[in-house]
Amino acid sequence: MGTERDNQVIRRRTLLTVAAGTAGLSASGIGTATANRSEGFRSVSRCPDATIGTDMAPCEGASVDGCADDHPKTMELRERARETIDTRYDTVGKLIDRGFVPYFDVKRPGTSSGWSHWLNPEYIGDHVLLDPDRPESVLVDNELWRPIGLMFIATIDGDPVDVPPTLYTQDGAEDGIDGTDDTDDTDGRCSPWHYHRGLPGRFAWKYYRQVYERDYRDGELSIPCRTPCMMHVWAVPHPDGTHAHGAPPPENRGGPPANDPGFDTDVDPDEEPLGWSVLPDAVVPDRKPRDLFGSW
Repeated sequence: MGTERDNQVIRRRTLLTVAAGTAGLSASGIGTATANRSEGFRSVSRCPDATIGTDMAPCEGASVDGCADDHPKTMELRERARETIDTRYDTVGKLIDRGFVPYFDVKRPGTSSGWSHWLNPEYIGDHVLLDPDRPESVLVDNELWRPIGLMFIATIDGDPVDVPPTLYTQDGAEDGIDGTDDTDDTDGRCSPWHYHRGLPGRFAWKYYRQVYERDYRDGELSIPCRTPCMMHVWAVPHPDGTHAHGAPPPENRGGPPANDPGFDTDVDPDEEPLGWSVLPDAVVPDRKPRDLFGSW
């Protein structure tokens, strides 16, 4: 039986074979910026709740009324996220070795940049939810090459979970990590799940699905109406709380020097930000987000 690293290398090669196949996406009708913008406008009528701009909404049953950074369950989850990052995912090289694939967000005027999502197809496709040892995504500061948080994606076998688990409620009922909660009342509940209904977030999920999950081979070519439910757990201090949607300010991310890359490179992380151009060729797909969506 192969080692975990052997299995990850085999899986990564398989994913890259899929990525190489995206060269034909232009012919499918979504390979140009114009086609994708048109798809974005069409999807608003196809998806009544969808928007063109950046936008998100709470998932069914979600609520942050009961969330508190000093709640024992939040503290436990945050500490487990920190431990996981420190021991398993402290470098980009370790993310690559464990099967994570990068998504560098399309930069848009008026928005902050400097961080990226790394997604793990195996963990997105498994039967596990809310396991810090198997996070569906790791959030990385590009300037410091440093993982700074986890993002859980509510999927089972890759399919979205309509009502993700609650972390806890103020009356003591809890689930998600180690229990169940049968209440339908969201008051006092900490269930900070959100989905993206804006075009940029929906495109990001479509890009991942097309490049790494073979959607285009199954004829799934349109941008989805919404993403699966997602939840952030920041491992660094955040003025808006552990589960805040946006990234923490740069001054809260630990400061220089940058983390060791964790793979052989001539690039100095203190001089060059993390991006497609500095990654090993083996993990860079032929089609990147800007190739499919253009600059906008």
